[in-house]
Amino acid sequence: MGEKDSETAPIRGKTQQIDSNNNVQPMDLESASLSEQHQSQNRSRGSFYEERGGGVKEFRSWFAWLIPCFVIANVVVFVITMYVNNCPKKSGDCFADFLGRFSFQSTRENPLLGPSSLTLQTMGGLDVKKVVKGDEGWRLLSCNWLHGGVVHLLVNMLTLLFIGIRMEREFGFIRIGLLYLISGFGGSILSALFLRSNISVGASGAVFGLLGGMLSEIFINWTIYSNKVVTIITLVLIVAVNLGLGVLPGVDNFAHIGGFATGFLLGFVLLIRPHFGWVNQINDPGVKTHRYKMYQCILWIISLLLLVAGLIAGLISLFNNVDGNEHCSWCHYLSCVPTSKWSCNREPASCMTTQLGNQLSMTCLRNGKSATYILANTSNSRINSLCVQLCR
Repeated sequence: MGEKDSETAPIRGKTQQIDSNNNVQPMDLESASLSEQHQSQNRSRGSFYEERGGGVKEFRSWFAWLIPCFVIANVVVFVITMYVNNCPKKSGDCFADFLGRFSFQSTRENPLLGPSSLTLQTMGGLDVKKVVKGDEGWRLLSCNWLHGGVVHLLVNMLTLLFIGIRMEREFGFIRIGLLYLISGFGGSILSALFLRSNISVGASGAVFGLLGGMLSEIFINWTIYSNKVVTIITLVLIVAVNLGLGVLPGVDNFAHIGGFATGFLLGFVLLIRPHFGWVNQINDPGVKTHRYKMYQCILWIISLLLLVAGLIAGLISLFNNVDGNEHCSWCHYLSCVPTSKWSCNREPASCMTTQLGNQLSMTCLRNGKSATYILANTSNSRINSLCVQLCR
């Protein structure tokens, strides 16, 4: 966040001080008062509000506990997911077998070191068909607490700690908690509208929402920041780099974009603060000014209307089974750009199988590859795992 502006009213004049030898020397009050005021201004601006009363919460320093709780919850859910996955029993082809029941799926199936896609679906991953046709709208929220693997979890949680704790200290757990949860929800809606055949999981949309909120907070609280341009450029570069990485295959960039857009609008609504002139009028009680400037009120109203309209329109479109790709022929490039090095085919793995005794013949319907396996255990999870590997 940018540094906050501060203004001092220097006291001019001279007085006297007595040195160690009891000699009287003149002292410049201006320099002394500036030093004292500088220390005072470096304290939280909550001190101004405590004197005014009724506005203490605006600039107080909060204790950050909710974001760490979110991180712990995500880790616990991942451990439970790996317990349910039970790779040795359901699949057999596992990585890090020494972990026993918590071992990962083969890296050929899941390079992120995590569970199978079938387990993620069972645990509440975003599956559009189940949301629309199975009336399982809760998946729009539950998918934000699931992760595809250890790598996915670490990246998201480290980013969440770095950004979230700082914001919670500044704005409190209620506003940051709402910003996080609603942003994740908005990211899920956009993802479901465009990624129709894949199971999507991860807290990335919610994390991008925090980034969006950081950016809009600077705009709506413009008068209390210095170095605004530098801060904005830094944030924009961070977001641009992360969205750029989102065009790689296997990354749900629509969740990132939806989360960022939701957080950006929500930041104008939740993170608004009284302008600097209102805060500073404690030094001049004779001056009366409104708590918020006109541009702040306008931004607040417009953002709230756009946010509510966007979420409602998205939900209506989703539950009416609207495919966003049919209305935007180029939008799929926002999530994956095909190159000679990789394909952006997001169709789920689908195979034709024939079993004779313990011999399983399998053909991937997506790429035409065929293989034969000798299996003692032919569970659905094992067959699905082999199909995913064959279709890669």
